[in-house]
Amino acid sequence: MKKTTISTILLVTGILVLLNVLSANFFKRIDLTADKQYTLSNATKDILKTLDTPVTVTAYFSEDLPPNLQKLRKDLQEMLVEFRNTSKNMVDYRFINPNESPEKEQEAGQSGIRPVMINTREKDQSKQQKAYLGAVLKMGEQQEVIPVITSGAGMEYSLSTSIKKMSVQDKPAIGIVQGHGEPSLQDLSQVYQSLSILYTIEPVDLGSPDLSKFKTIGWVAPKDSIPPSHFANLDKYLQGGGGLFIAINRVEGDLQSQTGSLVNTGLETWLAGKGINVEPSFLLDAQCGSVTVQQKQGFFMMNTPVQFPYLPLISQFPEHPITKGLEQVILPFASPLNYTGTGTFSPFLQSSAKAASSPAPTTFDVVNKKWTASDFQQSNLPIGGIIEAPGSGRIIVIGDGDFPVTGQRGRGQSKDNISLMVNSIDFLSDDTGLIELRTKGVATRPIKEEYLGDENASKRSFMKYLNFGLPLLLVILYGLFRNQRQRSIRIRRMQEDYS
Repeated sequence: MKKTTISTILLVTGILVLLNVLSANFFKRIDLTADKQYTLSNATKDILKTLDTPVTVTAYFSEDLPPNLQKLRKDLQEMLVEFRNTSKNMVDYRFINPNESPEKEQEAGQSGIRPVMINTREKDQSKQQKAYLGAVLKMGEQQEVIPVITSGAGMEYSLSTSIKKMSVQDKPAIGIVQGHGEPSLQDLSQVYQSLSILYTIEPVDLGSPDLSKFKTIGWVAPKDSIPPSHFANLDKYLQGGGGLFIAINRVEGDLQSQTGSLVNTGLETWLAGKGINVEPSFLLDAQCGSVTVQQKQGFFMMNTPVQFPYLPLISQFPEHPITKGLEQVILPFASPLNYTGTGTFSPFLQSSAKAASSPAPTTFDVVNKKWTASDFQQSNLPIGGIIEAPGSGRIIVIGDGDFPVTGQRGRGQSKDNISLMVNSIDFLSDDTGLIELRTKGVATRPIKEEYLGDENASKRSFMKYLNFGLPLLLVILYGLFRNQRQRSIRIRRMQEDYS
């Protein structure tokens, strides 16, 4: 009996050791997160499966880190194991602790990895610790540096896009129109950074008669008059099959003077000739952003956020590659669109079910205007869409020119705002591979429209009490069930004759 017990213990121990060794390199996770943060996207798998040159990842990571950063290190190692397995060993990795010696610190610094200062607690005392959290990827003679690894979907995006950037041989050219008062490439810095992974980004002068070198041309918020010859060159480019992205300001709002005015550059007339009419009015939406105003409360002036329907928040998107994964886009001072051409118009941006339009010019009454349901009598007004006409390249038009701008002319746009323009360029350039990965990861969890507004207060209350009361009810029911079960067992035992 004793020998059997010892043999069983040894067998179980051996199996556990074997499973532990195998799990270090081969493992399977069940991903229950809403956006599958711990499952490699199809875009990443495609990148890894087509590698023909080995990639080496050197992770410069400190040890003895706080628990949250230890988890980050473990997540990175597990992801690199998945990268290696998916690529059939074309991705290899190693971890180096630069804190071990001055030589390794120097190596990390020469590779482009700088330390960051983190706050830690030791024996009830707070102190700062120098930590390394970066990685260097090498493919042949090429190198990409990730100075600081982030958790979640950001980790996968950083690794995959770095590998993609090194593996692309000849990058297609993307033109960004300049010369008519458009925001500079610096004002579009986040768009530029995202696009430069797959493309060569160049400023483009529409005065050039030959634009054929560009896979797609992006045109954002011109302010000055545009010569007819520039439109003629653009027509020739489209006839050759080129793609065109346009973000147009038909109206402009000034919160300082509280006025809204029309914008006329000639672009709106050219678009109307192709059947796309950008209305000379402001889109109003009950689902909107807010502005900060000063209001007097007693003897004090207080900054108060006020809902402002001229800043529509779009959170409902159709199934389309451009909007896949987007959660919330803000379009400041946008205009509705309507299409009267003979081609096909496919809208992918629309207002909420409670919207309206206000003709320009107009004035804003930010403080005193009390918005009610009667102010929003229209629904699902198109704001952006794709035009496909015979004998022409595809055109994407969005009735707001400021949404992707992040420089001096911008308003600190969200990640989804940037992804909207970058995804549009990818779609026109026939490269939608990274759209899924770019928009992976939850940024916001906006309340569904059906629960907004005073008229839906009862729905909100029901959901609140349901979320609070249901777990308590389940615990009580389980307690009653368990008590009844124990009582039945006791009664049955009392009725039996125990010897």
